Amino acid sequence: MRVAVVWNSDQSKVINRFGQRCPERYGLKTVMSVMTALREAGHDAMLCEADKDLLASLERFMPPDPQGCPTGMVFNMAYGIQGACRYTHVPAMLEMAGVPYTGSGPLGHALALDKVITKQLILDAGVATPNFRVMRSGDEKVDDLQFPVVVKPRHESTSFGLQLATEPAALRQAVQSIVARYGQDALVEEYIEGREICVALLGNEELVALPLVEQDFGERETRLITWEDKVHKGAAAEPQKICPASVSPALAARLRDLSAGTFHACHCRDYARVDIRIDKSGQPYVLEINSMAALGASASYVFAAKAAGLDFSALVIRILDVAHKRCFGTSLPGEAESRVWAAAAE
Repeated sequence: MRVAVVWNSDQSKVINRFGQRCPERYGLKTVMSVMTALREAGHDAMLCEADKDLLASLERFMPPDPQGCPTGMVFNMAYGIQGACRYTHVPAMLEMAGVPYTGSGPLGHALALDKVITKQLILDAGVATPNFRVMRSGDEKVDDLQFPVVVKPRHESTSFGLQLATEPAALRQAVQSIVARYGQDALVEEYIEGREICVALLGNEELVALPLVEQDFGERETRLITWEDKVHKGAAAEPQKICPASVSPALAARLRDLSAGTFHACHCRDYARVDIRIDKSGQPYVLEINSMAALGASASYVFAAKAAGLDFSALVIRILDVAHKRCFGTSLPGEAESRVWAAAAE
């Protein structure tokens, strides 16, 4: 099958420079690893830039068949170039052009990228999340919000702008810095002291939770995953990943249920990662969902897949297969019998 791996590396091919630039992108090494996995599985893979020329490139590579039906798929790794709800841009283009693709659609990405909407949706679904407020000046009433609090941009990912505030003056400064730098509201939520677990999800109607990944902070004073941690530039020792996490069967089942509830409440598709804090009493709180879980070598999602018996190449093909089944109702040729990993995942 023809598979176009779509990503953003060159931000120059736009009509105008307008709106906030996307601060994140996939590394070339990860993208090329996906390309290699697809080719080794027998697919005709092409790397494609997600810019204003995207649809023309896809039409040349995978023209429709005589009945006007798709002849290939997109493996979507595009974070976007600029503007609001950047994860939604490529999926929206592909929806309009009738090109099937991996991952969440515009709705799922938009809901998951808005941390406040995510919280409102999961609360309505009965999923606990830390108490929170939305702030623009930092002088808003905190009411019953308990310090310390975590302050972060409402619409960013990868821990951009994340800060911990222990008193009102620090909160005000954190909110104002986020508004000035990112041009958006700040989400202020109570800090949950305890364990942090990542739940990697794969599927749609048949949703599988891969083995749980715990972030081990060791003796770190700040027990948060920062942007510096994620890009390996932190001054403190990075949290170490433990997989599978040591939790009781009952708690593991509860974390899987909460994650699935979050996935469905936010209308995500194919694969995602849910981040959860567990307080000292054992109460879990969903922090957020990443609708385009990172696939880098050190990413929690990849860690979980390995524990489930999926090496990187197998994970890539599994994601493609899940999306293919959603789009066309059938698995990829040769994938229908490859279900042994699901038992390991549970």
